[in-house]
Amino acid sequence: MTLSENARLIEAVLFLENEPLSVERICRMTGLEENKARDALSELSEAFYSADHGLALVESAETFSFVPCTNLNDKLRACYGKKIDKRLSKAAMETLAIVAYSQPITRGEITKIRGVVSDSIIRILRERDYIKVVGRKDVQGHPCLYGTTRKFLYTFKLETISALPKLSEIDRQRFEKEDED
Repeated sequence: MTLSENARLIEAVLFLENEPLSVERICRMTGLEENKARDALSELSEAFYSADHGLALVESAETFSFVPCTNLNDKLRACYGKKIDKRLSKAAMETLAIVAYSQPITRGEITKIRGVVSDSIIRILRERDYIKVVGRKDVQGHPCLYGTTRKFLYTFKLETISALPKLSEIDRQRFEKEDED
C-alpha cells in the first residue's frame, strides 16, 4: 500500500515528535486542514494495521501516537524498559485517584479526604504533568482547583475521565468533597 503525501507527512511528524499529538496540533504543524489530517490519520492507521508492522497508530484522549504492537512487549521489555523508575508512590497514587474522581478539587479538600497534608505529593503530580490547575474556587482566598491532564488519560489508557472504573459505595463516599467554609 502506497501512502499519500499527507499520510507520509503526518507519519514523519508523529515519529519526530515522539509524543501524542492532537489533530489540532497536527494541523498546525503540517498546515493541513482538519478533514485532510483525519483522512491521512485513517489511512495511516489502516496501513499500519493491515501490513503487520511493529508499530501501531493509536488514538487515546483525542491524541494520536505510535506505540509498539502489544505482541512485541515481552521481547522489547528487556531492552526498552524504563531506565529510571518513575513509578508513583502509594500516597501519590491515592492522591491522583482523589483528584481524578473528585475534580475539580482544592488542596484543602484533598488533605481532608486523605487525612494528611499532601502539598509535596501535589507538587510531584504537577511536575510529572498528571494534574494541573484548572481554575480557582469561588470562596475566600480563591484556592486553586486541580484536575487531571491529557498525560493522565494517556498513561492510564483512558479515552475520557468518564472511563474511570466505577467506585464502590464506600469509596464513593470517601471521595466526596465537603464544601469549605
